[in-house]
Amino acid sequence: MIYLDNAATTPVVPAALEAAWPYLTSEFGNSSSTHELGLRAKQALENARATCGAWLDVPASDIIFTSGGTEGDNLAITGLALAYPRGKHIISALTEHEAVLETLRFLERVHGFEITWLEIDGQGNIDLAELTAALRPHTTLVTLMLANNEIGTLHPLPEIIDAAHAVGALVHTDAVQAAGWCDLRVGASGAVVRGVDALTISGHKLGAPKGSGLTYIRGRLAVEPVLHGGGQEFGRRSGTENVAWAVALSTALQQLPEPTAEATRVSTLRDDFIAQVLGTIPQASLTGNPTQRHPGIASFTCAGLNGETLLLELEQRGVIVSSGSACAAGSDEPSHVLVACGIDPDTARTSIRFSFSHNTTAEELNMAAEAFVSAVSAVSGLAQ
Repeated sequence: MIYLDNAATTPVVPAALEAAWPYLTSEFGNSSSTHELGLRAKQALENARATCGAWLDVPASDIIFTSGGTEGDNLAITGLALAYPRGKHIISALTEHEAVLETLRFLERVHGFEITWLEIDGQGNIDLAELTAALRPHTTLVTLMLANNEIGTLHPLPEIIDAAHAVGALVHTDAVQAAGWCDLRVGASGAVVRGVDALTISGHKLGAPKGSGLTYIRGRLAVEPVLHGGGQEFGRRSGTENVAWAVALSTALQQLPEPTAEATRVSTLRDDFIAQVLGTIPQASLTGNPTQRHPGIASFTCAGLNGETLLLELEQRGVIVSSGSACAAGSDEPSHVLVACGIDPDTARTSIRFSFSHNTTAEELNMAAEAFVSAVSAVSGLAQ
């Protein structure tokens, strides 16, 4: 099997599982308890927090452990919007993950926020001039993902942050798909997220277990909790902390390669794969920005062919891919990302996404490209 659906989820790295195991077995204490077992759990939790803070180049106290990207996006967006309502105005784009879109629609429906949706071009890009024009003196928040999880397009986050901060607005980025591929050191000079106010990461996209994640929120900014209870996580996220998964997440982050060199290396593999596909499959069209894109995502539409049938044909040939976001799998609706890019719904339903890991090889991608050609030929024959 050649697994090329890493944007949906990744296997847990052995080091993360091994590090978590004691806190699932003998070291099972509640980190809020004051006896020895609880204190050991508390120390493990704070060590994990310090590791995550160092990885992001932020104070450990700015790290909030969550259950993953969806909760993290809800916490950052709702928490900051309600704590800093200003003019109740938020700016985003319709290519965001559903966790962001539905949170914004909740704020609009229940709390009376006004959402400005930026226009998206055919490659998934926003217009910085439009963003700047949309900002108001009392804009509350700008939330835009760093790397799109379906088409891979990268947003120009440094410029977005500068523009928003010029009017006093906060900036949140869903960095779930970017972790391990982009420089996420918030405090580092030259990093693409330098100065961002809030950032979300999900563990299962980078070798930690499903149900693990973190949200960074800058400098003790006020946050209205989404979960109410005992006041854990500095009062920002109540609920008994999952020490084992915090330890696993911090360990998985340490296993990731240096992102700049890795992005360069894998981008070469990606571009060779894209060229091979476009050179051998006439029906295939690349989606997303051809250059400003996630190093490990190559996504296509295949006009006139059935996307689900293509997936099955590829799986029969030992290649595991997806048609877009796993969070929308099983739905008959076309990808909201592709529709926002102006692709007609029927063509959007033909999308195929190949997403690589840090271990994906050129040989595997050559085999996947050959399987793709064979699958398209088989589906084309069925369509005749």
